[in-house]
Amino acid sequence: MEFKKRVWAFFLLCAILFAVCAFTPYGALRPQAAPPERPVLLPGGTPFGIKFFTRGVIVVGVTDIESYDGIASPAKDAGIRSGDVITAVNGMQVNTAEELAEAVNAGKGADTVFTVLRGDVSFSVTVRPKRSVSDNLYRAGLWVRDSTAGIGTVTYVDARTKRFGGLGHGVCDPDTGRPLPLLKGAVTGVTVTGVVKGRRSEPGELVGEFSSKTAGTLEKNTECGVFGIFDDISAFAAAPMEICYGGEMKTGRAYILTTVIGSVPRMYEIRIVRIYNDGGDTKNFLLEVTDKELLEKTGGIVQGMSGSPVIQDGRLCGAVTHVMISDPARGYGIFIENMLKAETQN
Repeated sequence: MEFKKRVWAFFLLCAILFAVCAFTPYGALRPQAAPPERPVLLPGGTPFGIKFFTRGVIVVGVTDIESYDGIASPAKDAGIRSGDVITAVNGMQVNTAEELAEAVNAGKGADTVFTVLRGDVSFSVTVRPKRSVSDNLYRAGLWVRDSTAGIGTVTYVDARTKRFGGLGHGVCDPDTGRPLPLLKGAVTGVTVTGVVKGRRSEPGELVGEFSSKTAGTLEKNTECGVFGIFDDISAFAAAPMEICYGGEMKTGRAYILTTVIGSVPRMYEIRIVRIYNDGGDTKNFLLEVTDKELLEKTGGIVQGMSGSPVIQDGRLCGAVTHVMISDPARGYGIFIENMLKAETQN
């Protein structure tokens, strides 16, 4: 009898094990992969100066010239327009206004092939420069620029590599709104000396002095920010923070780390008003400045604060990007994960 009981117990145990295996998902029986390590970064909030040189020259306007054959506009006749980037003349690369002028004049009025970048499309046009009455030089009738400079705010620094991200948006052409093609760039320290307070329909701005010493290099200019590497990161004294993914962010209280006087950032309270699931890569959430001291000093968000880190529940969530012209207390922000993705993309 005892033997039969043991046999029945054995078969019952086998039946239970079979049932467990039959109704348990296969994946649950396998060892589960460890979740990816959450990045840890130094929050920025420090102002920095940008010195930016373009790859090619940016057309800011086409104009008539008084030539010996009468009034002419060679560039306009060839179809060149504002916002185009001229990258080469007769196959020779040009990156400065001086190089462009020399290349045009060297042809002495002969047909000259311009390589033009418009958006993502590169094409060639033939221009026939005319000799200007004013200086006897051959000209195409172009206004161009090859560099720009400005103030922004550092969003984060990777303590291991000294790499940084800032602005939360690109350095863009004012006519097309597209990021300018970067040839080379440098970053410098900035001391904020004053603020032009923002008002409705009148965006304010930070006023600052550039350091004469280069602090690092600028390597990428994208829709989601500018990226590069610092020579020294000892000035970033804030404690490292884990990042917050966009899906973890919530409406309500948060903070921005920014500098509105001097060069040392401070924390100011804001409110996350809305989170957008369809905001693309850059306009991911709407924020409102609620800190009375910051509102008194700046009126809210001003130019130069772009890139200021947004912090919620002790995690780095993103950065301030744009102010709302109709209400300077409000503005948009970008998720930190979108900036990190843009930094690593080719």
